[in-house]
Amino acid sequence: MKKQTLYSLIFIITLRLTAVAQDIKQYHPVWLTQSKNSGESMPCGGGDIGLNVWTEDNDILFYLSKSGTFDEHNMLLKLGRVRIKLSPNPFANGAFKQELHLKEGFITIDGDGTSVKISVDVFHPNIRVEVRSKKAIHTQLIYESWRYQDRSLKGKANNANSWKWAPQEPVVVYADSITFEQTNILFYHRNRKQTVFDATVKQQGLANIQDSLYNPLAHLTSGGIISANNMKAAGIQTGKYLDTDFKAWRLSSIKPSKYQQINITLYRAQTVNIQTWKNELKEAQLKALKDKKAEENTLSWWRNYWQRSYIYTKAAENTEDWQIGRNYQLFRYMLGCNAFGQWPTKFNGGLFTYDPSLTDSTQKFTPDFRNWGGGTHTAQNQRLVYWPMLKSGDFDLMLPQFNFYLNALKNAELRTQFYWKHKGASFTEQLENFGLPNPAEYGWKRPADYDKGMEYNAWLEYEWDTVLEFCMMMLEHENYAGKNIQKYIPFIESCLTFFNEHYTYLAKQRGSKTLDANGHLILYPGSAAETYKMTYNSNSTIAALKTVLERLLVLHNTYLSATQKTQWETMLKRIPPISYRVVNGKTTITPAKLWERINNTETPQLYPVYPWGIFGLGKAGLDTAIHTYTYDPDALKFRSHVGWKQDNIFAARLGLADEAYRLTTLKLKDSGRRFPAFWGPGFDWTPDHNWGGSGMIGLQEMLMQCDGDKIMLFPAWPKNKDVSFKLHAPKQTIVEASLKNGKLKHLKVTPENRRKDIINFIEQ
Repeated sequence: MKKQTLYSLIFIITLRLTAVAQDIKQYHPVWLTQSKNSGESMPCGGGDIGLNVWTEDNDILFYLSKSGTFDEHNMLLKLGRVRIKLSPNPFANGAFKQELHLKEGFITIDGDGTSVKISVDVFHPNIRVEVRSKKAIHTQLIYESWRYQDRSLKGKANNANSWKWAPQEPVVVYADSITFEQTNILFYHRNRKQTVFDATVKQQGLANIQDSLYNPLAHLTSGGIISANNMKAAGIQTGKYLDTDFKAWRLSSIKPSKYQQINITLYRAQTVNIQTWKNELKEAQLKALKDKKAEENTLSWWRNYWQRSYIYTKAAENTEDWQIGRNYQLFRYMLGCNAFGQWPTKFNGGLFTYDPSLTDSTQKFTPDFRNWGGGTHTAQNQRLVYWPMLKSGDFDLMLPQFNFYLNALKNAELRTQFYWKHKGASFTEQLENFGLPNPAEYGWKRPADYDKGMEYNAWLEYEWDTVLEFCMMMLEHENYAGKNIQKYIPFIESCLTFFNEHYTYLAKQRGSKTLDANGHLILYPGSAAETYKMTYNSNSTIAALKTVLERLLVLHNTYLSATQKTQWETMLKRIPPISYRVVNGKTTITPAKLWERINNTETPQLYPVYPWGIFGLGKAGLDTAIHTYTYDPDALKFRSHVGWKQDNIFAARLGLADEAYRLTTLKLKDSGRRFPAFWGPGFDWTPDHNWGGSGMIGLQEMLMQCDGDKIMLFPAWPKNKDVSFKLHAPKQTIVEASLKNGKLKHLKVTPENRRKDIINFIEQ
């Protein structure tokens, strides 16, 4: 090979490998002025730690968050706020630049010859702050805590915990332990013996089996340690930030220097003995500090993360067309910060909530506040955070959500057996992290003879089917990632068993027959999302059961025995058909065969389109599904891009390109806050993660849809919009494609033999 040709080939390969990095760099948020408050913060994180970083009045500040830091009341606690003061201050003369380096996952803040780098190790629970300056400067690190004293919570402040509007006792957030340990600061919150778990178990009549129930709040301790070279303890002071007073523990430079490193190790564990917890924390700190490759490994993880997948919209910078591609990446970054958490990313703010009055001026509470609770999980919302991870190839990020359900499985099965004496896992909506219904939603003022297994709640009664979307995600984990999912099979089977047994149980309470005249289950009473209540044969439930069963039955024989297959084939035959109605002379999918009332504004009549895929492009009944989207009076009335609304996804699945683009643009355009992907509050809180997740899904579905072996390119993408993407498909397939001037300019399919399954809608 000629030398010139070899150099050209090397150049092309290098260009190919660096294309992703070049594109992602153009999306880096860069701020050239300081922030007004924490509402103008920038996210930073890794592993399972998230920071809100901002610079205000020449001070650098950040909140500390870690997955799973639940207190006695199931509030998801922040672990404090850090303030850094530099003297002489490099920002005082107006020189300032703050940048989130997406490619490497860290933040830099620069001014007048000084650079501060804030990063989080992906493989250690450690935050690293490095101050570099051309001339020696003095550094102060101040740890600020509003939990220096007990705080009583009243009124709406309890929306942040599991008591919500119905506390049965005085609610107190107890003071943390915060001390200087020589030149370190040690801080932690340790749960008291009695927690909301105990109250919930008693309320729901399960005291006799309490010792058998999984309890994630018992002995839970969350906190950390701050250490720094060339620093000494410099006393305690008081202050107030926005609505909340605090105490501050200060470390100060022993002498000015050109380099200062600060490490903050965060740790959470259930340990009976507090000294054991302290020893484990210090061991985690020591491992982080001794790991010479920690920074290199973190950089490598983030770079690989961006190589997995991407979507780049090709448009002039800062236009809405450009913003949807940039904000897709920014939100994916936020999700990546909890890749290895023990607990899933919460839909109502994830790791990046901040002072609540900056979201709602009437909620002047501490920075621990978020609406809709900390340990309470709303599956209808959580699902939208996790569905997009299949096509983005972020399979490892899905594991915390799967583990949430595996951990709660035993409790869900025990409550079924206790209340109704049959098998199967009953997962309600508004579910606590220990697998029981939220106590406020379960209802404290209940009729004495009301079914103890039921939530006495107009929105949530008989809503069991949200768990089936997570069953499907587990099955698709095998399909997309090629992972062995054997450990999830008992969970999926238990969820299906509940529907099979509970609806025959309910039928027996009403009469002598357990099935209808056609041999089908009678799904009554049921629910179509939180919207159509007391349903007879909800179509969202029918579609869910049918799709999960069909997917389970096509698994490799190693997963199911012949007996198991026969059992699920029998149940599949029992699933009733979908119901229809005529609207304006058009056949449409109805929410259910019958229902009594409407409570919310969801559109479950289109769930057979998404997520269940029974209707869609190239499938029978597409016109019926489009008529449902176009003519159903409730679907029209409820249509929106806000929060968890998924009309953009429905439109994409139906091939309605202009409508899908309109709604997805509204979803993913700049949030109106300083950080573009801090959407919300929507129906929940800021940053609204189910807003971002539904935006991601819609954008993915516009670009690529999968049905069996078929991979459909640009099925709902406007031909006049340039775009490039790399997304994942079933059978461990990766598709890279670029569209320019209405033409497919680049296509790479891995493995190559899947190219035959590609259908290019742009050319149709």
